[in-house]
Amino acid sequence: MLYDAVIIGAGHNGLTAAAYLARAGKRVAVLERRDIVGGCAVTEEVDPELSPGCRVSTASYIASMLRPTIIRDLKLGSYGLKMIACDPVIQAAFNDGTVMGWWSDEERMRAELARFAPNDIDQFFETETELKRLAAYLQPFFLEPPPDPYAKGLRKLAEGIRLMRRFRGITGSDISGLVRFLTGSLGEFLDRRFESDKLKRLILSNSLYGKHGGPYQPGTAMGLLFHLLSGGDAEQQAWQGHVIGGMGAITEALRSACEDLGVEIRTSAPVSRINIIDGKACGVTLDSGETIDAGLVVSNADPKRTFLALVDSAALTDEFRRDVAGIRMDGPAGKVNFVLSEEPRVSGMPADRTKPQRSLFTLIPTLAEAEANYNASQRGELPERLWVDCVLASNVDDALAPEGRHMLTCFVQYLPYRLREGSWDDRREELGDRVTELIGQFAPNVPGAVIARRVFSPPDLEERFGITEGNIFHGDISLQQMFFMRPLPRWSQYRTPVENLYLCGAGTHPGGGVTGAPGYNAAQTIIRSHA
Repeated sequence: MLYDAVIIGAGHNGLTAAAYLARAGKRVAVLERRDIVGGCAVTEEVDPELSPGCRVSTASYIASMLRPTIIRDLKLGSYGLKMIACDPVIQAAFNDGTVMGWWSDEERMRAELARFAPNDIDQFFETETELKRLAAYLQPFFLEPPPDPYAKGLRKLAEGIRLMRRFRGITGSDISGLVRFLTGSLGEFLDRRFESDKLKRLILSNSLYGKHGGPYQPGTAMGLLFHLLSGGDAEQQAWQGHVIGGMGAITEALRSACEDLGVEIRTSAPVSRINIIDGKACGVTLDSGETIDAGLVVSNADPKRTFLALVDSAALTDEFRRDVAGIRMDGPAGKVNFVLSEEPRVSGMPADRTKPQRSLFTLIPTLAEAEANYNASQRGELPERLWVDCVLASNVDDALAPEGRHMLTCFVQYLPYRLREGSWDDRREELGDRVTELIGQFAPNVPGAVIARRVFSPPDLEERFGITEGNIFHGDISLQQMFFMRPLPRWSQYRTPVENLYLCGAGTHPGGGVTGAPGYNAAQTIIRSHA
């Protein structure tokens, strides 16, 4: 059978692209190397033998910027997608036995600041207002290709008009503010604005996930803006949510939408190469040797895997391959997932917190410690004071585990992809032990409550999910690898040097996170080009 498009990878962006292409009347097939769909957005058992029926979001674990347009267009709610807002949005536990939350409700946040940062109350809300205003300028670019500085003729004129519309009314102060946040240091910004160490650490805890660079390095302030982009059904700025059924519920809803639109989805179908004839992509060959013919090939794999592993080197220039090889990956994060016999009792957790409000707690280092952690990771060392973000998903969704069991998923920031001493096979459980020990310093009952545990180092994420060097964003989120630089200059419009080969994954604009935006944008580009 000849397909109009074959998509490599059934992650959320691949499924999103497939759904929109099918809506446009195209015959689409999606090929997934694993035996389940979802990519990094999956819900799986931690240990089927030790804890059957205990499920957790294996990799991605919180929904934040899933585009409301996609939720509505594909009617994901009708396929069972349900998200519950996190409130507090984040919550930090400190060594002195106190817990500080970041509340959506202004009155409650004022009360929290009065306890922890009384001298920063007005500055906090002034800063939040400024950040939301600046983030709103970036918002429209999420669901459209980035500006193309290489456009010519009428396209160049159209690009100029588009930019003028997006930034209509922008002031000089806003321009300087955007430049400052896109290029500046998060640590310097926080030190300049706030007095309270705890408030600065609370803000830090939600600003650098999965990104290279300690808080005092240039470009790290950008995370402040990106986490204030909208999400959820109501398109609310700074929205974050728990997904009922885990993150796999998002991709299962997308799968159902795809199947109802006639998309053929095949699992356990790893692609070995993209077939190219006369400079044009014309299908793929599977590991099994089976050939699947298609008018277009759309890769949801990261750029390095796509161009350096799936495309024959003869189809690309040496210069292009060198540029691809230079994309910064070396994923700086890992995961540790637990099945517990009891809920963590976090020291200092206020007694009036409900179960859902107790579901989040970040064990955040100081800004100086975070900087030292990053530097240590770049030397191939495990940092002394780990940075661990904890989500007790079963406090919000008790269907994830049988009665008497509790599901804790932990994101560990600033890990080395390559260890200076030993291998991750030798030191994987050392990481798990250190995470368990750290949590025990804040919730003393946890180490004795562990029933099962699964540790994912950066190379483990690479092996399990097929993401080069375990980078969850398919390439670092830094200014030199964002917007019209992502994945490479001249190739930021989802097209590639190979005719009829497109990219739709997180390695393209606007980047990582479970947003669906790269898949949506790639599909719209293809539809316009192949009507």
